[in-house]
Amino acid sequence: EGNKMESESGAPEMPFVCLTDFQAQARERLSKTTWDYIEGGAGEGFTKEDNIAAFKKIRLRPRYLKDVSEVDTRTIIQGEKISAPICISPTGFHCLAWPDGEMSTARAAQAADICYITSTYASCTLEDIVATAPRGLRWFQLYVQRDRQLNKQLIQRVESLGFKALVITVDVPITGNRRHDIRNQVDLKTNLLLKDLRSPKESSGPCLQMSSIDPSNCWDDLSWLQSITQLPIILKGILTKEDAELAVKHNVQGIIVSNHGGRQLDEVLASIDALTEVVAAVKGKIEVYLDGGIRTGNDVLKSLALGAKCVFLGRPILWGLACKGERGVEEVLNILKNEFHTSMTLTGCRSVAEINRDLIQFSRL
Repeated sequence: EGNKMESESGAPEMPFVCLTDFQAQARERLSKTTWDYIEGGAGEGFTKEDNIAAFKKIRLRPRYLKDVSEVDTRTIIQGEKISAPICISPTGFHCLAWPDGEMSTARAAQAADICYITSTYASCTLEDIVATAPRGLRWFQLYVQRDRQLNKQLIQRVESLGFKALVITVDVPITGNRRHDIRNQVDLKTNLLLKDLRSPKESSGPCLQMSSIDPSNCWDDLSWLQSITQLPIILKGILTKEDAELAVKHNVQGIIVSNHGGRQLDEVLASIDALTEVVAAVKGKIEVYLDGGIRTGNDVLKSLALGAKCVFLGRPILWGLACKGERGVEEVLNILKNEFHTSMTLTGCRSVAEINRDLIQFSRL
């Protein structure tokens, strides 16, 4: 009975079989303030809900009598191999969910052989994250700070630590209207010590703050970032063909179609609904990824059918972390990977290269 977990009462607990099982358990384990911070969307939470609901408007068109005895989920992003097109989005403050925080997340990502994007607002130092999972594929998410020197120092540090790409979040010139956090009087700047801009040798030093994100950051500033780094630059938060075309024009290497999990501007398009126009606009010149609302293997398949190269998970990773730490994150990734393998098999796709637009249709609900 090794796989049955025992509850505190000694009775066997039901195993976790899908991502929402982790959500329910995480809700019980976390404080209300932490839960509201992780789960909360901006405004009325319309986009947060729509991110999930929009996937349900897409139907699958399976093809049968194909030899699916061997199905390969592996793919390549920015030239690096990953075991499946399911990676980890940047989310801040993992120590809120589990004591080891980002170190647990990084170890789970390394074990799963997928990419983990570390947030500017990580609660562990970058050095500790790298030391605990030295072989993992890592990208770094940057909020461009007002202090240029600070940006430069951080980018140089990230490069020297072996991060393989720089993910610039573009949808936070200011923080969205997150009602839960305002009600709960959440102040992460004072409640959590941000270790990211201090090298391990410094006990004090410049501290990253939400308020120091540069709202004047614009397209022309990308050339400065490109001049100080060799890393591929990926823009996270693009939702329109106009911005996608500008991204190509400014020679970035990738786009993550994202609405910040519905945490920034409410009533924007669901990520999956914005994906099609972004993919059409880039004309295959750069890789396009997606985050927001991925909860099942079918969601992954639908995203790839609409042109995403890979999807990234936000909240589900924190649910796994809150439930079982590193093992929870590994389980979340494995469940999704297995569901995706099943979705591929049952639609007749033997490799990710075979996943295409013919597999889906939008239902007329």
